[in-house]
Amino acid sequence: MLLRMSSLFLRTLRDDPADAEVPSHKLLVRAGYVRRVAPGIYSWLPLGMHVLRNVEAVVREEMNTMGGQEVLFPALLPREYYEATGRWTEYGDTLFRLKDRKGADYLLGPTHEELFADMVKGEYSSYKDFPVILYQIQTKYRDEARPRAGILRGREFLMKDSYSFDLDDDGLKRSYEQHREAYIKLFDRLGIQYKIVFATSGAMGGSASEEFLAPTPTGEDTFVACHSCGYAANAEAVTTPAPPARAIEDAAALRVLDTPGTPTIETLVDHLNTRHGMSVTAADTLKNVVVKVSTPGSDKVETLIVGVPGDREIDFKRLEAALAPGEPAIFEAEDFAKHPGLVRGYIGPQVLKDLGIRYLVDPRVVTGTAWVTGANEPGRHAVDVVAGRDFTPDGTIEAAEVRAGDECPRCGSELSIDRGIEIGHIFQLGRKYADAAGLAALGPDGKPIRITMGSYGIGVSRAVAVIAEQAHDALGLVWPREVAPADVHIVGTGKENQVEVALRLAEELGARGLRVLVDDRPSVSPGVKFKDAELLGMPTILVIGRGLSSGVVELRDRVSGAKEEIPLAEAVDRVLAACS
Repeated sequence: MLLRMSSLFLRTLRDDPADAEVPSHKLLVRAGYVRRVAPGIYSWLPLGMHVLRNVEAVVREEMNTMGGQEVLFPALLPREYYEATGRWTEYGDTLFRLKDRKGADYLLGPTHEELFADMVKGEYSSYKDFPVILYQIQTKYRDEARPRAGILRGREFLMKDSYSFDLDDDGLKRSYEQHREAYIKLFDRLGIQYKIVFATSGAMGGSASEEFLAPTPTGEDTFVACHSCGYAANAEAVTTPAPPARAIEDAAALRVLDTPGTPTIETLVDHLNTRHGMSVTAADTLKNVVVKVSTPGSDKVETLIVGVPGDREIDFKRLEAALAPGEPAIFEAEDFAKHPGLVRGYIGPQVLKDLGIRYLVDPRVVTGTAWVTGANEPGRHAVDVVAGRDFTPDGTIEAAEVRAGDECPRCGSELSIDRGIEIGHIFQLGRKYADAAGLAALGPDGKPIRITMGSYGIGVSRAVAVIAEQAHDALGLVWPREVAPADVHIVGTGKENQVEVALRLAEELGARGLRVLVDDRPSVSPGVKFKDAELLGMPTILVIGRGLSSGVVELRDRVSGAKEEIPLAEAVDRVLAACS
């Protein structure tokens, strides 16, 4: 393959786009790989298409190697498939919904579990047909509330989604491990640094779930890691070790104190320590947060109170994951006006059962623990409010923020916190979608066996941005060779016969099987050509410049930054060796 910059549809930019916040967004636009059409919607230019197709090829090769078979579904889908599983409403505003000219409801597919289950049901009916793994690489659509970071979080994106169909749970576990191993191989080939973390399944449903996260400071996902035992999980999936229960009979009696002007944890702690001679910290208090939880597709809204230690904030993403498919929202002033039994700023759990309000607490709130909390009266708090004596929670919930130094749930060591970008997610779905579709196979005894499914996704277009996030320097992009648009970028600086020599070498290298990008533009200065070569990011650069008169050219390694003058006569062999 030979690409000539004199005819290539390409325009590089010197300035970052005004709306760009992360390196991949800045560089992919500046280098002419993508262009913005609308928020969260991008066009791919020729060099961008080369990278995208190279990533796609790696994904397809590894999926085929593991025994997956490729299919392709439409993006425009009728409502009834998603109605059957409840996701027409569960997805909420994330779905792009539309009607045809006859008024029938359709959506643009965000994911295709329902369609895969229905396809297999229509084609396979015997236990002898299973197991099977099907996949597609296709454009998906999600109406992101805040599309950002270029192609990292868009409303239209290319994704690989695959699905396994097995007769039993042991088969599902094998298919899950097959995908896990295939993902490790393909992300290694793509040159992506990643971490495998425990995750929640969210609207997908199912049991076991892991994410492949690319660590980067610009990532939207927070994950924890234990460097002692290797435990890793995204923030939504972190479990909090519960302390041992305490004896209730040893606890002090509940006391109610006057605490005027203390609607916040900080003011409460200061008042108790200075006015009442106590020695309490925020961790000794119990913060009670009121939320209203709506159910997609229903008018029902539940009032729920979540109790967490006062030194922690509610992590709303963890709360949303814990309550899914319910959708929580913070109580507002008008909501409190409808619930006069809830005294804003002074809520305690002692009266919640009488009010008929469900109360979920952080796992640290165990039987026998004593807390400072609201007394349900303006300007008053209760001290030594004991769990299991003065109140009984309706359950626990993982909603408090996770912090560096928290205890590892596996080994008890300290956890560290990092940020990352999700590039892959694997689920053991179980039978949710098979049940909805009625997907079963006749067993050897003639009795039906309900099929169990797995779902496995990779953000193909997102992977391009992730590679750009991890593989760049101050000068521009630095593509791994497996995904780069070309193996070598040959720069003919434009004086004497330098462009002619660059073209001759490009043709020779192309004939030897390399992908070559040659800068043969006749009226562009050497400085601009060098800057473009660094910005575009091919792993090897060959400069045909001033040394040509002495029979030498310059070979540059874009990754290491190493430069070396080599004889022109050896240029082809040396480039082939560098690209091998």
